[in-house]
Amino acid sequence: MRALDAGILVCGECHQLNRQGEGGSPQQCSRCGSRLHPRRPDSIVRTWALLLTATILYIPANVLPIMTVNYLGKGSPSTILGGVLDLMQAGMVPVALVVFVASILVPTFKLIGLSMLLYSIQRHQRLSARQRIVMYRFIEWIGRWSMLDIFVIAILVAVVSFGNLANVSANAGAAAFASVVVITMIAAVTFDPRLIWDNTDMENEHA
Repeated sequence: MRALDAGILVCGECHQLNRQGEGGSPQQCSRCGSRLHPRRPDSIVRTWALLLTATILYIPANVLPIMTVNYLGKGSPSTILGGVLDLMQAGMVPVALVVFVASILVPTFKLIGLSMLLYSIQRHQRLSARQRIVMYRFIEWIGRWSMLDIFVIAILVAVVSFGNLANVSANAGAAAFASVVVITMIAAVTFDPRLIWDNTDMENEHA
């Protein structure tokens, strides 16, 4: 049974439980005064819009150079994958693995994972609600690590500065990638996970 079925609304700001009034008129939280909604307004539409924006930006983030690694006076702008290879050739294998996971695997998983959740809810796919919520929690959890490779690049730019011997500089692709990270983080927040359970209840009713 859902809290909504029991006539209880949860404040999205302070998480106070409020008794739903009769008549369907707009309500405010009894503690913080925020507007109460049964579910986040236009959650699916907003999340899709953010995901599409992030997907479009993901193209220049991977095509444009993200950084330049100069080693012994030689170097050229590199894309994310090219930067990983340059770091490996420079002997920075652990750093290369961090950049690969944070720059390629994590954003791709977030885009695909959130898209699958939205699609399964809209199309009423017969997937386990627990599997969906585990996927959402994992996406939400890895979101905090999404900016890791931007931090790595920033640290490399500041630390690896040895003149003609070795230095690292950030390029335009880093800005595009940072935008993808921020937008996907907002998309994960905009998505209302309660829709997963609503969708499951609807499927059980039609079964």
